[in-house]
Amino acid sequence: MTGVFREGHNKPRPRLREPLRLEEPQGPSKIRLGVLVTATALAVLGAAWAYKANAHPGPTAHSHILQAPLAGVRNNYWYDYKSDVEEAENELRKDLRRAKTAQDKREAWSEYNRELIDARKDYRKEMVEKGYVQRGEVYVGDYDR
Repeated sequence: MTGVFREGHNKPRPRLREPLRLEEPQGPSKIRLGVLVTATALAVLGAAWAYKANAHPGPTAHSHILQAPLAGVRNNYWYDYKSDVEEAENELRKDLRRAKTAQDKREAWSEYNRELIDARKDYRKEMVEKGYVQRGEVYVGDYDR
Protein backbone atom coordinates (compact mmCIF):
# COMPACT_ATOMS: atom_id res chain seq x y z
CA MET A 1 0.00 0.00 0.00
CA THR A 2 2.96 2.26 0.18
CA GLY A 3 3.14 2.79 -3.57
CA VAL A 4 -0.44 4.14 -4.04
CA PHE A 5 0.34 7.74 -3.13
CA ARG A 6 3.49 9.69 -3.55
CA GLU A 7 5.29 10.35 -0.35
CA GLY A 8 3.84 13.29 1.61
CA HIS A 9 0.45 13.46 -0.10
CA ASN A 10 -1.50 11.87 2.73
CA LYS A 11 -0.06 14.11 5.44
CA PRO A 12 -2.36 16.73 6.97
CA ARG A 13 -1.76 20.30 5.88
CA PRO A 14 0.23 22.37 8.32
CA ARG A 15 -1.83 24.80 10.41
CA LEU A 16 -1.43 28.46 9.73
CA ARG A 17 0.15 29.90 12.82
CA GLU A 18 0.52 33.46 13.87
CA PRO A 19 4.14 34.60 13.83
CA LEU A 20 5.89 34.70 17.18
CA ARG A 21 5.96 38.18 18.75
CA LEU A 22 8.44 39.01 21.42
CA GLU A 23 7.00 42.38 22.52
CA GLU A 24 3.99 42.63 24.85
CA PRO A 25 0.64 42.93 23.10
CA GLN A 26 -0.95 46.35 23.03
CA GLY A 27 -4.54 46.50 24.26
CA PRO A 28 -6.59 45.68 27.36
CA SER A 29 -5.00 43.56 30.00
CA LYS A 30 -6.32 40.10 30.76
CA ILE A 31 -7.63 41.22 34.16
CA ARG A 32 -9.61 44.12 32.72
CA LEU A 33 -10.98 41.86 30.01
CA GLY A 34 -11.99 39.24 32.60
CA VAL A 35 -13.76 41.87 34.71
CA LEU A 36 -15.59 43.14 31.64
CA VAL A 37 -16.72 39.66 30.62
CA THR A 38 -17.84 38.84 34.19
CA ALA A 39 -19.77 42.10 34.53
CA THR A 40 -21.50 41.52 31.20
CA ALA A 41 -22.43 37.97 32.16
CA LEU A 42 -23.85 39.15 35.50
CA ALA A 43 -25.85 41.86 33.77
CA VAL A 44 -27.33 39.36 31.33
CA LEU A 45 -28.17 36.92 34.13
CA GLY A 46 -29.74 39.70 36.17
CA ALA A 47 -31.87 40.81 33.25
CA ALA A 48 -32.99 37.23 32.56
CA TRP A 49 -33.84 36.70 36.23
CA ALA A 50 -35.79 39.97 36.39
CA TYR A 51 -37.73 39.00 33.25
CA LYS A 52 -38.59 35.58 34.69
CA ALA A 53 -39.55 37.06 38.05
CA ASN A 54 -41.76 39.61 36.32
CA ALA A 55 -43.48 36.94 34.22
CA HIS A 56 -45.39 35.63 37.22
CA PRO A 57 -47.22 37.82 39.73
CA GLY A 58 -46.29 35.63 42.69
CA PRO A 59 -48.16 33.69 45.37
CA THR A 60 -50.60 36.54 46.13
CA ALA A 61 -52.20 35.99 42.72
CA HIS A 62 -53.12 32.47 43.81
CA SER A 63 -54.60 33.36 47.17
CA HIS A 64 -58.09 32.59 45.83
CA ILE A 65 -57.17 28.98 44.99
CA LEU A 66 -58.40 26.64 47.69
CA GLN A 67 -55.59 24.93 49.58
CA ALA A 68 -57.90 22.60 51.54
CA PRO A 69 -61.24 21.04 50.66
CA LEU A 70 -64.48 22.63 51.80
CA ALA A 71 -65.77 21.15 55.06
CA GLY A 72 -62.60 19.06 55.20
CA VAL A 73 -64.11 16.45 52.87
CA ARG A 74 -61.84 14.99 50.20
CA ASN A 75 -64.16 13.58 47.57
CA ASN A 76 -64.33 13.38 43.79
CA TYR A 77 -65.48 17.00 43.58
CA TRP A 78 -62.35 18.12 45.42
CA TYR A 79 -60.11 16.15 43.10
CA ASP A 80 -62.01 17.47 40.08
CA TYR A 81 -61.42 21.00 41.38
CA LYS A 82 -57.70 20.33 41.87
CA SER A 83 -57.38 18.89 38.35
CA ASP A 84 -59.24 21.92 36.92
CA VAL A 85 -56.78 24.25 38.67
CA GLU A 86 -53.81 22.26 37.41
CA GLU A 87 -55.19 22.25 33.88
CA ALA A 88 -55.72 26.03 34.04
CA GLU A 89 -52.12 26.52 35.20
CA ASN A 90 -50.77 24.34 32.38
CA GLU A 91 -52.84 26.24 29.85
CA LEU A 92 -51.61 29.55 31.26
CA ARG A 93 -47.99 28.40 30.93
CA LYS A 94 -48.55 27.42 27.30
CA ASP A 95 -50.39 30.65 26.48
CA LEU A 96 -47.68 32.80 28.09
CA ARG A 97 -44.98 30.90 26.22
CA ARG A 98 -46.76 31.61 22.92
CA ALA A 99 -47.64 35.23 23.79
CA LYS A 100 -46.02 37.76 21.50
CA THR A 101 -47.50 41.00 22.87
CA ALA A 102 -48.61 42.41 26.20
CA GLN A 103 -52.21 42.02 25.00
CA ASP A 104 -51.67 38.28 24.52
CA LYS A 105 -50.35 38.03 28.09
CA ARG A 106 -53.32 39.96 29.48
CA GLU A 107 -55.72 37.69 27.60
CA ALA A 108 -53.93 34.59 28.91
CA TRP A 109 -54.17 35.84 32.50
CA SER A 110 -57.85 36.81 32.16
CA GLU A 111 -58.67 33.39 30.71
CA TYR A 112 -56.77 31.76 33.58
CA ASN A 113 -58.72 33.78 36.16
CA ARG A 114 -62.03 32.97 34.47
CA GLU A 115 -61.21 29.25 34.55
CA LEU A 116 -60.28 29.43 38.24
CA ILE A 117 -63.50 31.23 39.10
CA ASP A 118 -65.52 28.71 37.11
CA ALA A 119 -63.78 25.75 38.77
CA ARG A 120 -64.36 27.16 42.26
CA LYS A 121 -68.00 27.94 41.47
CA ASP A 122 -68.62 24.41 40.17
CA TYR A 123 -66.91 22.87 43.20
CA ARG A 124 -68.90 24.97 45.67
CA LYS A 125 -72.17 24.24 43.84
CA GLU A 126 -71.57 20.48 44.03
CA MET A 127 -70.66 20.66 47.73
CA VAL A 128 -73.83 22.67 48.47
CA GLU A 129 -75.96 20.18 46.51
CA LYS A 130 -74.50 17.28 48.51
CA GLY A 131 -75.16 19.10 51.78
CA TYR A 132 -71.54 19.52 52.92
CA VAL A 133 -71.71 23.31 52.80
CA GLN A 134 -74.64 25.54 53.74
CA ARG A 135 -75.82 28.15 51.28
CA GLY A 136 -75.21 31.63 52.65
CA GLU A 137 -78.05 34.11 53.15
CA VAL A 138 -77.85 37.89 53.01
CA TYR A 139 -80.45 40.12 54.64
CA VAL A 140 -80.81 43.76 53.74
CA GLY A 141 -82.67 46.18 55.97
CA ASP A 142 -84.28 45.52 59.35
CA TYR A 143 -84.73 41.90 60.07
CA ASP A 144 -85.92 40.63 63.43
CA ARG A 145 -85.66 37.00 64.16
